Amino acid sequence: MIKILFICHGNICRSPMAEFMLKDMVEKLNIKDEFYIQSAATSTEEIINGIGSAVYPSAREELALHGISCEGKHAVQINISDYNKYDYIICMERINVRNALRILKSDPQNKIKLILDFTDNPRDVADPYYTGDFSKTYEDILAGLKGLLNYLGY
Repeated sequence: MIKILFICHGNICRSPMAEFMLKDMVEKLNIKDEFYIQSAATSTEEIINGIGSAVYPSAREELALHGISCEGKHAVQINISDYNKYDYIICMERINVRNALRILKSDPQNKIKLILDFTDNPRDVADPYYTGDFSKTYEDILAGLKGLLNYLGY
């Protein structure tokens, strides 16, 4: 089983979009039993008194436009034990890599990657919380996920 953890700052926009988009993709490819897919934040900004915020409304709406539900997802923060739990820790932007390394302490197995490094156009996925462009974020994540699946041999 391939275990993937997607990371962004707050775990309310990009990383849950990637989580549920990939879950949808592997389901449609009839390979969902070969994957364990989750997402997390590097910050606690969206976690108050131990309770994580739901996926941001505009991110939910963008997923829904593509027939994807993220029902029940609430923000969680990455923790040091996640390093041994996952095969790939895939970040949305370079600052997520830096902050994940701050929490995880190191990456001796080179598990931490940027999602768009799996494409021909490596770059950060802009945060739609600030840009407001959730469709662009969806397209960037989709390109990264297609590249990731290709990298994994699917």
